[in-house]
Amino acid sequence: MKPPSFEYACPRSLAEALALLAEHAGEAKILAGGQSLVPILNLRLAEPKVLVDLNRVPELAFVRRENGSVRIGAMTRHRALEVSLEAEAAEPMLARAASLVGHLAIRNRGTIGGSLAHADPAAEWPLVAVALDARVTLRSVRSERRIAARELFLGPLSTAAFPEEILTEIAFPAAPPNSRYGLRELARRPGDFAVVAVACRVSFDDGGGCTMAALAVGGAHSIPLHVAEAERVLIGSRGEEAALREAAEVAARAVDPGSDVHGSAAYRRRMVAVLARRALGDAFGVPEASA
Repeated sequence: MKPPSFEYACPRSLAEALALLAEHAGEAKILAGGQSLVPILNLRLAEPKVLVDLNRVPELAFVRRENGSVRIGAMTRHRALEVSLEAEAAEPMLARAASLVGHLAIRNRGTIGGSLAHADPAAEWPLVAVALDARVTLRSVRSERRIAARELFLGPLSTAAFPEEILTEIAFPAAPPNSRYGLRELARRPGDFAVVAVACRVSFDDGGGCTMAALAVGGAHSIPLHVAEAERVLIGSRGEEAALREAAEVAARAVDPGSDVHGSAAYRRRMVAVLARRALGDAFGVPEASA
């Protein structure tokens, strides 16, 4: 199928793009990488009157380290983050997450802001943003607001952004000293969306005890799910098998998965436990062979 007819706008600045959204409130769609939007248009699942293309807005593509965080412009390509030494130095999970997004052609065109705004619960960037407690900036002609990524996602393909707002950047906290991460996903083929994915980061004291843990699950819930209860299980542990398995089972009980051609709800729930155990094992330095 071909997309419905629409007007096309190609602003050269963020101010111009915001003005266009305000002018066509509720009737415009933003084109970032287009890797999700173009298929949706072709399937007639969206019929905007105006398409606002952000690809000529250079101020939205950047990676900057400052004040204990790494700020990333919404139009930064997945591939740019995959190879960014600055992003990897601040938070190594970012490069790993970028490498899992689609195939190389998709990573060369797709953007982190587009992925977050699209809000697919199986996508890598929403999962990592929730796991790391990132903050996103939403801009309109009238205002600018910053909200936690854990508050951004309302449901599948649904966010707290207003129609006239553009997600302009995301800020990830830099990885704390003496911490490690785990990121595991199950996909039918490399480059496919995850059937289930788990991301975690764990900090340690000098004795190897867990002082902070963050864990989130993707692909098995209507949104990327932050599992605070699993984190509480881990505080004070040193990677004991009982603690890792208990935290993994807590994560599995927290999700409410659906069933589709890629897996039943029961299968997804079981895979949450398996992948959570493996991701936590990576973070705690426990060999997978002992799982």
